[in-house]
Amino acid sequence: MREDRLKVEESERTEAPELMEESERTEKTPKDPSPLSEEQQHVPQRGELVLQTGGSEGQPAVGALPQGGQEGQGGQEGQGSSPDPRVEGGTETRGPPPGGPQGGVLRGPDLLGYVGIEAVLDQMRRKTMKAGFEFNIMVVGQSGLGKSTLVNTLFKSKVSRKSCSPNYEEKISKTVQLQSVSHVIEEKGVRMKLTVIDTPGFGDQINNDRCWEPVLKHVNEQYEKYLKEELRVNRQRKIPDTRVHCCIYFLPASGHWLRPIDVEFMKRLGKIVSIVPVIAKADTLTLEERTEFKQRIRQDLVANGIQVYPQKENDEDAEERLLNNTIRESIPFAVVGTDREHQVNGHRVLGRKTKWGIVEVENVAHCEFANLRDLLIRSHLEDLKQVTHDVHYETYRVQRLTAGAVHQGGPNGSDLESHL
Repeated sequence: MREDRLKVEESERTEAPELMEESERTEKTPKDPSPLSEEQQHVPQRGELVLQTGGSEGQPAVGALPQGGQEGQGGQEGQGSSPDPRVEGGTETRGPPPGGPQGGVLRGPDLLGYVGIEAVLDQMRRKTMKAGFEFNIMVVGQSGLGKSTLVNTLFKSKVSRKSCSPNYEEKISKTVQLQSVSHVIEEKGVRMKLTVIDTPGFGDQINNDRCWEPVLKHVNEQYEKYLKEELRVNRQRKIPDTRVHCCIYFLPASGHWLRPIDVEFMKRLGKIVSIVPVIAKADTLTLEERTEFKQRIRQDLVANGIQVYPQKENDEDAEERLLNNTIRESIPFAVVGTDREHQVNGHRVLGRKTKWGIVEVENVAHCEFANLRDLLIRSHLEDLKQVTHDVHYETYRVQRLTAGAVHQGGPNGSDLESHL
């Protein structure tokens, strides 16, 4: 028995090295790869989009190009490569590639250095100062409400029709006749061509039926003039802009409600131009009367569906909405106009002198002229022009071109410019 055990142990010692050598050879020999389909055997060409699907842990995705995006230039596995954030747990996550066209916003800390994008503002400022800009304002209201005086006060110069006529004679026109006068105002290198359109005779007749038609006709004629110039084959590099950017509508300080003529005019004109209503000669009302009158007017505007500037649908963001809400709460502006200066506490101020004291035009405690000036010139002038072009003129253009295409008849129709 002892001899048999010795023989078995000797046989195991002899076979052990042979088994170990065979095991080592098996581990060193690579396993046969699994057969690939035609899609997996396809070699992507340069510039071809490759959808990557993750394999098992530690293995690259099938069909993925080497690091660097070019054939034959990939590094070794695990060196300098980063996992695709769209591939998680072997499942492809749909979405824009990192840094693609729909990537995030790159701000200052994300940039590698100074680019100079902010210099665009200086470029725009220089071009605007060199070319100047235009602003056309219309004043509508019956005679004696101080329309010319208020315009002169707004721009602190004699720009109204009355001020520019040396032998001007005040008389009541039999019909509404629109008259305009233009000036070039320059301040600190900025040039502005200001055009003031006056409407003498509006509301001055016994029968004021359809007295708003000449005003509506004038506004539409300016849109038509601009549209014709746009449609020319050889048009001017800069089209002269005679469109009405703003209409200041003067309400008499009656202390009651809107008159029927006021409702009918603003209801029609508010659809084609930006209207800013004001209470003229507001110093004839007490503070309590002024507050009640403003509330009644706002109620009338809402009840009759009258659109006044600024409209809520044109607010672009929360900051602008907050500013415009403050303006909407102040409409109509209770204003006082004058072109005379008086001495108050050692300073020269624009104001109207009464036996009770001096009404300072630019003092917000006395009237709301400063709010009106800020709206028209300092904060919303460019927005008034933009609303005129993007909203009112665009509405007219679409209606006009649609009507023109209908009247031309047939798919080939005549030239639209000749039709207009």
